[in-house]
Amino acid sequence: MTATVHAECERCDGPMPLMARADARYCSPACRQAAYRVRRDAEQERIASERAARIPAELTSRPRWVRYSGRKVPLRVDGRFAAVNDLSTWSDYETAEAATTGDGVGFVLTAHDRFVVVDLDNAVELGRVLPWAQRILDALPATYMERGKSGSGLHLWFRGEVPAGRRIRKGELAVEVYSDRRFIIVGDRVSGTPLELAELPDAAGVIASLV
Repeated sequence: MTATVHAECERCDGPMPLMARADARYCSPACRQAAYRVRRDAEQERIASERAARIPAELTSRPRWVRYSGRKVPLRVDGRFAAVNDLSTWSDYETAEAATTGDGVGFVLTAHDRFVVVDLDNAVELGRVLPWAQRILDALPATYMERGKSGSGLHLWFRGEVPAGRRIRKGELAVEVYSDRRFIIVGDRVSGTPLELAELPDAAGVIASLV
């Protein structure tokens, strides 16, 4: 195979040095570094754009992120155990997302942030939302919603607060509500749902009235 000979620098369009390798693309280290920075910035912009289309900035802007193991155990980015009451074990989103420890990322809820997550367990079957879950979705304001990693659960994220976490089981209905000292595995955004968190005043009372 014949190597491609570049007569001009891909960065500055200037002539290539006489003794440059046949497959050289840049006329100098400065041009090579400049081209690398352009590629790096473009990649970072692409990643940021994809992230903005998946997870609200209200979440990614806060250093509340952890990794998790298959057993839903929170982990630091270095693989050690994380704790939902120890902010020194959490990371910013970029660091957590880039880490390879565990199976994915999770967000730690704190009372300070005033985020409420309503977890509808086993709410999706064969790609369809079950009637009991649909009734709850219809009664709540439109907000950021994601599929759980199992594919059968739904997480609805709101701004608000509840005095304590709750688990409600009534027949096939399975609802959990949390706003503090709990980490939530972040899954895939449900297409068409907002990339913002809706306000849910009196979240505990609202959920209790629906179940």
